Amino acid sequence: MDNIGGAEMVCLTLAREFGADLYSTNVDNEKIAKMGFGGIPVQSIGRVPLDAPFRQQIALARFRALNLRGHYDFYIIGGDWAVSAAVNHKPNIWYVHSPIREIWDLCGHIRKNYVPFIKKPLYDLWVAYNRYLNRRYVAHIQKIACNSATTRQRVTTYLHRNARIIHPPIDTSHLTYKQNNGFWLSVNRLFTHKRVDMQLKAFETMPDKKLVIVGSYERSSHFQRYAKHIQNTTPPNVAIKSWVDSKELADLYARCRGFITTSLDEDFGMSAVEAMAAGKPVIAPNEGGYRETVIDGITGRLIDNIDAGKLAAAVCELDTTCPEYKNACIQRARAYDTSYFIKSIYSLMNGSGHRENQ
Repeated sequence: MDNIGGAEMVCLTLAREFGADLYSTNVDNEKIAKMGFGGIPVQSIGRVPLDAPFRQQIALARFRALNLRGHYDFYIIGGDWAVSAAVNHKPNIWYVHSPIREIWDLCGHIRKNYVPFIKKPLYDLWVAYNRYLNRRYVAHIQKIACNSATTRQRVTTYLHRNARIIHPPIDTSHLTYKQNNGFWLSVNRLFTHKRVDMQLKAFETMPDKKLVIVGSYERSSHFQRYAKHIQNTTPPNVAIKSWVDSKELADLYARCRGFITTSLDEDFGMSAVEAMAAGKPVIAPNEGGYRETVIDGITGRLIDNIDAGKLAAAVCELDTTCPEYKNACIQRARAYDTSYFIKSIYSLMNGSGHRENQ
């Protein structure tokens, strides 16, 4: 809870809607309040380091050592490394944004882009060990909910379990449409698999168009290196904002022309749905969760084998027609409203107490 993105927003929404206590490792109450969740009782179970792999391993150990048995009637586990908490906490549900990407589907990407050659054998051992632990702890999970069909497939492939799709909550009531102010918007963490450099290259070829990137990043060294690279290669017509609060973010959604995202095989993509809730069309890769949320030609564009050139072409194509997508986008986003999410979680909780395999 020191770097607030989509996964953290889901946990905070659960805590708010259920009137629940929330336990995490590092906690930044200022950032939590900026995202509109001030007053949520978030308790730290102990800090973890900033850099991998110690950050992940110590987080795993802290959640494994946590013991709140008898304090609560039910436990919802959110996130990836927190799954070890399932050993001591039942009945439970695990809400999965994705099985741990650095040891499963993004393993090769991280090995290639982040791991020095001399450390690759150590990384391979680390991955193998944590895959073993991951499956071992998931065996203690009774019911699994996931955010998309893409994630459900990963859960089946990597963890050999079934999961029920419950799409993440989007607070559509706080997102409204305003006449556009001539800029496109992108909201994503500054990680390599978000492919933000592709956005920069696309807008470098369109100096007459503007892009605002809302991009947070973790303070660990390898994330900071990529964030610094992005900041140093930003063309004049692109502005990067970090750690904006919920009101400013809602205003950016309301006033932008449209929304772009380039994330690699995204789990779900909450920001794309938030943009649609504000009546703005979305340009996204034709992969991952975007296939479930964005309707090509109706609420935006899905691009096969996306690159900077294709992204630029789509921006030019939609630039003058963005207002035409307003009603369809708003209607589409309503299907993901917070109220549906909470009802679905309640439904899954009812009758718990045993492992669900369907």
